[in-house]
Parts: sequence; structure tokens; C-alpha cells
Amino acid sequence: MLCFHPEKVTISVPGTLMARSKSSKRWLDEHVNDPYVKKAQIDGFRSRASYKLLEINNKDKLMRPGMLILDLGSAPGGWSQVAAPIVEPKGRVIASDILPMDSIADVDFIQGDFTEQEVFDQIMAALDGARVDLVMSDMAPNISGVDAADQAASMYLVELALDMARQTLKPGGNFLAKVFHGEGYDDYVKDLRSSFDKVVTRKPDASRARSREVYLVGKGFRG
Repeated sequence: MLCFHPEKVTISVPGTLMARSKSSKRWLDEHVNDPYVKKAQIDGFRSRASYKLLEINNKDKLMRPGMLILDLGSAPGGWSQVAAPIVEPKGRVIASDILPMDSIADVDFIQGDFTEQEVFDQIMAALDGARVDLVMSDMAPNISGVDAADQAASMYLVELALDMARQTLKPGGNFLAKVFHGEGYDDYVKDLRSSFDKVVTRKPDASRARSREVYLVGKGFRG
């Protein structure tokens, strides 16, 4: 599984050096001047994505003390950083990513591709038979610059996240995932509605307006 985080994005498209250089410079300028990037540095968050989760949680009340949360695609740790203090002292966050992630208090991190049996088994062992209250995923693919390929890759990742949620959520549990508008989006929403009592779409203020990303919230897992 290939994932990226906006703070670490690399773009490689043969034959499009000029376009790549311009788009990379535009992204870098936007990132450096982003008020949420600056705010994250001041507040001590590892990622501007932290503010997306904070806003969504304020609206949808997905997290509370004592919960067990599974954070997929967790590096560099922005979402786990938000979730851990909320679920303390009796709750837990289990985080996983193919990329390394510096330790966070009260977060159990498992590095690797959760679609591989060994990593999946490690996550199951960490759960120790418990069912999860919330599965959340901020995963996105490495950017190729080819829209159709990037969209297909993003939908593949979010489908994997939903499959993981179906295997680990407790009845009544919730699901949160980043999804990109495009081919496969409507079918995915329909599939999500087959497993949850309520599905809502969120576009947090911290999500750049020009980005096709939205966040889907599934409430009330039917089991």
C-alpha cells in the first residue's frame, strides 16, 4: 500500500518536468504560507490535519473518554495526537502506517501495511479481542499527476479502510475517512450507507478549498 501525507508529498511524472516544477512550487508556497501550518507549529501539532479532526469531532462527537480508536495512515501523528488526550485515561489509540511515526503518549503504533497478514495480526493482537469504537483514516495515495490513476488509488485505499472498519468496529461504532470526489465516489458512499445508520459529508475549514478531499462520517455501525 502506498500512502503519502501532504507534509511529505513528492511528485514524479515522466515527461512533465515543467508542469511538475510549477505545481510543486505552487504547492510549496501555499503550504509555507498556510495559516493552519503556522498554527500547528505554534500549538505543537505534527500536522495541519489535526485541525480537520478537531473540527469534525466538534460537530459529530466521534470521540470521548474511554474509547478504543484505530487510526489508519497515522503518520506523522496529527490525528493520534488529537485523539489520545480525549480518550484518556482509560481509552486507547492504536495507530498504523507504512511510514515511521515518532511515539505519542498513550498511542500504540504498528508500522507496516495493514493489508499484509503479519501487520494485520499485530493490530488484532493489540486489540486483544476488543472491538473498536472509531476507525479513522486520513490515507491518500502517492501523487502520480495522472488524475484517473490517482483517483483509482485513493478509492482503493479508502475501500481498504472500510473493510478494516467492518472487521474491527463494534455495533454502533463510527467511521471517519478522507475521500476524494471523482470516479467511484458515489458508489463508495452507497456502500458506506449499507453498513451505517447515518452517513454525512464534512469539509473542514482546514481543508483547502481547491482540494477535492472531503471527509465521510459513518455513524452507527450495523455490524
